[in-house]
Amino acid sequence: MRLRSWLAAIAVIAMVTGLTGSFNTTGIAEAASSNTAKSKNTKEDPNAYDEGTIFGIADGFFGQSSKALGKVIQKAFADLGRPNAYIVGDEVSGAIAVGLRYGDGTITNKTEGTRRVYWKGPSAGFDLGGNASKTFTLVYHLDKLDDIYHRFPGVDGSVYYIAGVSMNYQQRGHVILAPIRVGVGLRLGANVGYLHYTRKRSWIPF
Repeated sequence: MRLRSWLAAIAVIAMVTGLTGSFNTTGIAEAASSNTAKSKNTKEDPNAYDEGTIFGIADGFFGQSSKALGKVIQKAFADLGRPNAYIVGDEVSGAIAVGLRYGDGTITNKTEGTRRVYWKGPSAGFDLGGNASKTFTLVYHLDKLDDIYHRFPGVDGSVYYIAGVSMNYQQRGHVILAPIRVGVGLRLGANVGYLHYTRKRSWIPF
């Protein structure tokens, strides 16, 4: 609870001090579409995860099975195909026009196993509220686990409900991430920002 309160305070400070950025998200949807078409026209990766396996992992991680969660996972598979890695973790975020988001968890694939990963980032846009959530991220076209440690821009235009489910896409080069969130709190908006995935925890949101 102290951590969540502290992060909410940071979000307010960020708004007051003008912590904003310019994030170029043009072409993300087009690039994702191109990668999807490419992946569906090539041989399936033997190290990728099928839909049933992913749903089972997500169900166990979130501790609940719902139609909403199932539909979100189906949407990701319909858009992007089978992921070859995934991240499970927790995050907290808050926003009053300007937002901050911090999280930590583990990334897993079939060839390299599991590694620790942290993420952070500012967001700027029409946004209001705060939330604490569990996050399950599908990862596509990741050649090796070290490739996750970069900034991934994305467009997050979601409505967060109590016990609701949301998903957005992030992309850097050919690697696409699809974070699925189930949490409490309310966020309304279409904020634009990025998440920076790192090996070590840092509270500096860049």
